[in-house]
Parts: sequence; structure tokens; C-alpha cells
Amino acid sequence: MTFTQTDGWHAYPAPAKLNLFLHIVGRRADGYHLLQSVFQLIDYGDTLHMHVRADGAVVHHNPLPGVPADTDLSVRAARLLQAETGVTAGVDLGVTKRLPMGGGLGGGSSDAATVLLALNRLWGVNLPRRRLMEIGLALGADVPFFIYGRNAFVEGIGEIMTPVETPHGWYAVVHPGVHVPTPAIFRADDLVRDTPAIRVQDIDYKASRNDMEPVACRLFPQVGAVRDWLAQQLPARMTGSGACLFAFGASQNEILNVVSRLPNGTTGFAAETLRRHPLCEYAAD
Repeated sequence: MTFTQTDGWHAYPAPAKLNLFLHIVGRRADGYHLLQSVFQLIDYGDTLHMHVRADGAVVHHNPLPGVPADTDLSVRAARLLQAETGVTAGVDLGVTKRLPMGGGLGGGSSDAATVLLALNRLWGVNLPRRRLMEIGLALGADVPFFIYGRNAFVEGIGEIMTPVETPHGWYAVVHPGVHVPTPAIFRADDLVRDTPAIRVQDIDYKASRNDMEPVACRLFPQVGAVRDWLAQQLPARMTGSGACLFAFGASQNEILNVVSRLPNGTTGFAAETLRRHPLCEYAAD
């Protein structure tokens, strides 16, 4: 199906994020892990297509294979916004999917956040950013970050955010061709859960790490193999719970050169850093 503006459809970006580091600093009594990370927005992601309808229905026109529309985060986001505001309008949804599922790039969460931000304007709801973030948290721990809309030092289970300035440049992002299920990482006995907490003013990217990376590389050797290949070009790290790896460079040409030589069985892309989410203005602070 095509989604054209002449037919009343509107297109909205859903950018990916990278975890520049990810430390597990503890665990709550309810089992949730306490994290510290810097989330970096990049200018590569999915595109959400929306068309307002008057009958209140939320219809997904191209749901992902194996994901029933009713469980899709984008559909759930629209219906939750309806329930929280009493709006009577509905929406047709479509997605141009570019981000791999289970890649650690926040694709599903970013899609949900874009739906909330766009419908906040399309439906004339005009909720403030903090309220949208509260609604987003019910959908997933990463959703509030995308609504927050700025690169951030993230703490807790993902709900505590402090804005940070990050280096401008380009990233090579590589998917090793395997799916890393997050629960498998969190269940691992060898997962480090006691990294000392840091303060935002003490961030040192070179001295930091992703505590989930050694477990992912042990359980899925393809992740480690791609990390080692990428590290031969530039300093490399895994994002989130995997499976994607990334490397930073100040030059676009340097990153494009890396992406042009990816190992067989992998996919990847080059992306520039973003300072703010493209839809940041769709909610008032």
C-alpha cells in the first residue's frame, strides 16, 4: 500500500537511538534492572504514516509480519492516547520500516513515541510533553526518551533523563544478522549488575562500556565477530541489549567507507547525530 500526501496521509520520522554506553548499577526489589546510559538520537529510522479518520477506529494497514495489529506498539499508543484524552477521532496507520527488530535501536519505542507526538497535534489534543511521557512509559521504558526529544543521560529504568551535549559526527551501525532477545541477556548469571554509578558531569565515554555486550557476545558469537571486525576500523560498541554494533567517526566519508565494506551476512547504514527529535516541537515543555 502507498501512503501519499495527496490522499490525506502525513509522514512523520521515528529516529533511532544509540546507547553510547550502558551500565547496570543495581536491581530493584521487583526485578527491574537499574541503568545508566547516554541515549544518542541519529538521523536514520522508520517513517510513520497517518491519516485522521472520524469514526474513532485505529487501523494499521501494514502490520509487521508476526506482530498482530492489536499488539503493535503504534496501535497501542494511538488507543492509549484516545483512552487518556477522550478524543473521538481515529487514525489510519502505516509504517515504512527501516530499523531491524531487536536491534537495540529503539525502533518500536520510537514508532510509538512518533504516534503520540503526531496525534497530539493531528487530533488537537495538545498535551504537554511531561504528560505524553507519562503515557509513553506505560508502553515501554524507552518511549519517554523519544518524547523527551533530546540526547540524554538516562537513569533508573529509563524514566530519569538529564539533557547532555554529545559529540557531533557520524556513526556506522551494523546488524550482525541475528536477533538477540533482551530477556535472555537479563537472565544471564554472568551479567554485571553492580557497576558503580556515575554523575552526569563525570561521563567518560572511553572509560565506559555496555555491560550487556559480553553476555550477548557469549550467547551469540556473530555479535562478537562483527564487533571485532568493526573495532579494526574504529572503536566499536554494542547498543542496548544488541544485536547492533556501532562506531563513531567525525567524517562522513570515513563512516561511508566502513559501511561499504561490511562482512557477508551483515547489514548496516551510516547516520549523522541529531541534537533534537524532529518532532520535538509537537509537545510543549
